[in-house]
Amino acid sequence: MGVEAIKSLDDFHSIINNGKPILIDFWATWCGPCRVISPIFEQFSGMEQFSGVEFYKVDVDKQTDISEEVGIKAMPTFVLYKDGKKLNEVVGAHPQKLEQVAKDAKGLLA
Repeated sequence: MGVEAIKSLDDFHSIINNGKPILIDFWATWCGPCRVISPIFEQFSGMEQFSGVEFYKVDVDKQTDISEEVGIKAMPTFVLYKDGKKLNEVVGAHPQKLEQVAKDAKGLLA
């Protein structure tokens, strides 16, 4: 599927409430750790083992209303949603923790 950018608060609400597991990368262009882990997040989005999970990005500087609503304090922050509920969060560039959250997301498809 790849990673899509969320460009408005309305889109954010519609995406997190679509009934599918949603994994969102909250990032910033100036954030060094974001640039390090971004290719890993992109790679996960294309892996068969995570098919059915939707991957999105939110630029916290461009979408301040979304980042404020979610309560983002540090970048990168990865948040797992399903049915509008925040189920898990990883703060920082931790590939193993991010992979576990992606596995948890896949488990929600059962």
